[in-house]
Amino acid sequence: MRSTSFLAAVFVALLALPALAQAPPEGTPTRIRGTVDKLDGQTLTLKSRDGQSLTVALAPNFAVRGVVAKTVADIKAGDYVASTSVKGPDGKLKAIEVHIFPENLRGTAEGQFPWDLVPDSVMTNATVAQITAAPQGQVMKVTYKGSEAEVTVPPGIPIVGYVPGDSALLKPGTAIFIVARKQADGTLTAASVTAEKDGVKPPM
Repeated sequence: MRSTSFLAAVFVALLALPALAQAPPEGTPTRIRGTVDKLDGQTLTLKSRDGQSLTVALAPNFAVRGVVAKTVADIKAGDYVASTSVKGPDGKLKAIEVHIFPENLRGTAEGQFPWDLVPDSVMTNATVAQITAAPQGQVMKVTYKGSEAEVTVPPGIPIVGYVPGDSALLKPGTAIFIVARKQADGTLTAASVTAEKDGVKPPM
């Protein structure tokens, strides 16, 4: 359940719109951000960030991963990263959170696409060509699929990496992020959960 190959498949689905899980093809991808109420076997009850009480049926081999705090100093040329950004008044991308992928997940969901963390946000999954200092923070020049972009990383935004976890992380009150599949009857299913670890919450 915690194999490298499975984790890679999970991440491919996570950031590729739609999503963070090796989910079945049926159903509508639905991103869920919230906190755990209870885990009962493979049934996860949670409260979403908009206050809804939701129940998610987890796959028999569901994966759990934790997030760990990183800093901009951990971002190096050649790293593969994902950044959620919004455009500033000058039209330039300004990151609101950054994920540093482990090497075995290089190339995951490469590209730039709409995201729903905040209105008008985009996710950019790309390789760092260089990172340089600027008055407003660090600026990452990234490349993806023959294109490139510059993303400003302001001081103080969440920057995280990932570590394998297990169901023990899914305690009441734990912040989580899930990409579920919503079936025609409203049932929610998921193959993986990204969870808060040691006080570090999933920023996506």
